[in-house]
Amino acid sequence: MAWLQEPWQAIRDRLNDNRLPHALLVTGEQGVGKRDFAEAVAALLVCDRVLAAPVPEEPCGECKQCALTLAGTHPDIRFYAPEKSRMIRVDQVRALSAFAVGSPQVAHRKVIVVDRADQLNINAANALLKTLEEPSADVVLILLQEAGRPILPTLRSRCQGMVLRTPDHEAAARWLAEQIALLAEEDRPDAASCITALELAGGAPRLALEYVTGDFLQQRRDALDSFRRFMKSEITLGEAARPFKTIGLEETLWLLEGWAADLARLAAGGAGRDAEAEDMLRYLAQNNPPWKAHQLLDAIHEARAAGVYNVNPELEAERLLMQWQALMPVRRTAAR
Repeated sequence: MAWLQEPWQAIRDRLNDNRLPHALLVTGEQGVGKRDFAEAVAALLVCDRVLAAPVPEEPCGECKQCALTLAGTHPDIRFYAPEKSRMIRVDQVRALSAFAVGSPQVAHRKVIVVDRADQLNINAANALLKTLEEPSADVVLILLQEAGRPILPTLRSRCQGMVLRTPDHEAAARWLAEQIALLAEEDRPDAASCITALELAGGAPRLALEYVTGDFLQQRRDALDSFRRFMKSEITLGEAARPFKTIGLEETLWLLEGWAADLARLAAGGAGRDAEAEDMLRYLAQNNPPWKAHQLLDAIHEARAAGVYNVNPELEAERLLMQWQALMPVRRTAAR
């Protein structure tokens, strides 16, 4: 991933200068490669070659630490992510804290990756804060954050920040094409699907790859078709919400957020990103004041915050679809 070379070099520079922080907050858009980056950094930090200057370009792949890392069994690297929930729970962070205070088993340091810090519930965030306030010298924490998603300011203040920037379109398209070429010929999606996936992913290559190799593109088309028909009052609210239930709450919010952002762009005289939805969104932009789009975005952000409580995806989709339908102009009957 060529677009990650600059932050990767920054990690190596800090290691060479003995300035590696005890906690890193790595921020980037969904699908830009945050998890891949964290895994690579964790592998580098435990590699035995790192003990000798200068720090190697990448993990050596030959020492005992690298063998364990490649096998996915390194006892001094731990990942914490939501389990059976949309949020990281406090009991997971307690396990993290217990791991942090112990001595490394085979490496010279331990590495903890929190994927993601913006999915910590309030109790879990406060528990993690205690670990950040009293760091062990042989522990490095890497917290991942999706751009635009809030985390506690007290967590942020105790980490050094690092931003993973989304690559330009050419670099993203080139990487996506390289990954598609690795697939069996019968499994390779067509060029048009790759372009659509990259546009919907906002240029984030990893997310585009997930879209184009999974079911999302077809599920999105089904959701868009139901959205159009509902806006025209051709189907019921319950029928319209079913395709959104299929793709899940997070993807539903991502999709509706993208449409609302496109609505705001079109209302301001710009262009939308989702070409297939643009005609409907342009019609709404022409018949509503611009602030309506931002009102929708606020409602979507509220729905995402409510995800902490494991809300029903279908009910959330219904609530948001009703707000969208309210943007349709009222047809006036001709006076006789």
